[in-house]
Amino acid sequence: MTRTLDEWLSYQERVNVRSIELGLDRVRAVWQRMGAPAPARRVITVGGTNGKGSTVAMLEAMLTAAGQRAGCYTSPHLLRYNERIRVDGADATDEALIASFERIEAARDEIPLTYFEFGTLAALDLFARAGLDVAVLEVGLGGRLDAVNIIDADVAVVTTVDLDHMDWLGPDRDTIGAEKAGIARKGRPVMVGESDPPAGLLDALHRAGAVVERASVDFMVDRLPAGGWQWRHRDGTALTLPDPVLAAPVQYANAAAAIAALHALQLTDNTLANSDLAHAASTGLRGAHVAARLQSLGGDPALVVDVGHNPQAARALAEWLDANPGGRVHAVYGALADKDVAGVIRALGARIDHWHLAGLEQDTPRGLPAAVLAEQLMLALPDARYDTHSNVAEALAAARAATQSGERVLAFGSFFVAAAVLAESGGPKTA
Repeated sequence: MTRTLDEWLSYQERVNVRSIELGLDRVRAVWQRMGAPAPARRVITVGGTNGKGSTVAMLEAMLTAAGQRAGCYTSPHLLRYNERIRVDGADATDEALIASFERIEAARDEIPLTYFEFGTLAALDLFARAGLDVAVLEVGLGGRLDAVNIIDADVAVVTTVDLDHMDWLGPDRDTIGAEKAGIARKGRPVMVGESDPPAGLLDALHRAGAVVERASVDFMVDRLPAGGWQWRHRDGTALTLPDPVLAAPVQYANAAAAIAALHALQLTDNTLANSDLAHAASTGLRGAHVAARLQSLGGDPALVVDVGHNPQAARALAEWLDANPGGRVHAVYGALADKDVAGVIRALGARIDHWHLAGLEQDTPRGLPAAVLAEQLMLALPDARYDTHSNVAEALAAARAATQSGERVLAFGSFFVAAAVLAESGGPKTA
């Protein structure tokens, strides 16, 4: 009996009692039973704590501008599961996903797979059937033991390393960085996207024998006084580029890492000529869009939505608010139980004039009630003004009612928050 896509996803949530089960043996065995075809002629794997989705979006736009057929795998999704797998800029259809899930089910037999592992195998399967030039794979959790890591990347990118998923990845940046280094391969280039990476990441990359290129050491960002910026490489390559259309100062670092990855691919594979790289980077920076990364949904008062959910992401939000001063800011904030709520709150501090705290326990077993958020808020910012709400829709309505012309509503803290706000606002819109 043929299942619908929703029925397949519900089945996948039940077939393995663990929602997360790190390790490559099971998913690799199923992929081998499926013939283990290469997902594309070349593969770029993108890991890191924050910035992965934006970097993937820029890579997709740049590759498309260069005339390359690209597939992108990201997670989680916001409104539709199909968003996770894109081929030639289009989301996978229900029919394609169902057919892939049927092939995976036939191959796995008694091997248990998690929901994420089903999705990863479906992406690899659909990419292999599409005859792609480049597959861009986003790591779901960590790197070394994430299902994506069954594929040997031709070029790897580690965007940032910060404290997140510590129950799974370790207690500090060094340990977490070493886990993320697992996506690199001996003799192949890996781009390190932050200028101050932890020693644990660099040590692990060198032990792996990867060819390491670092931001501010091997490739540089120079902002230009009249607007735009220059990307420079230690080999003398220099590109003068437009500002990224994606908001937030941190996007220059993501863009630089994406360009560095394509530059490395160009040197190892002749995928792009120098002139093609300049055109691809410029066009891609103007055309890259990704939902819920400081995405403006318009209106007055303005509504901005972001998936920032950890202290590093909150610091990027704070940097954006500082660079874009305006009226009072009302935050719609919800979080999951494994997140550093106090660290997020401290990073934003007095930049938020009023907190509208949304409970997420109805959305996921990991969701925190608003009362718990309020306790954390009072510990971190005793003078903060706030109210509590049972869900995101109520918090958003309250924030909108409390704002005036020229003020802003900033909704952030979880993909569940972003998804609810986008759904309430009629779905994703380009910035």
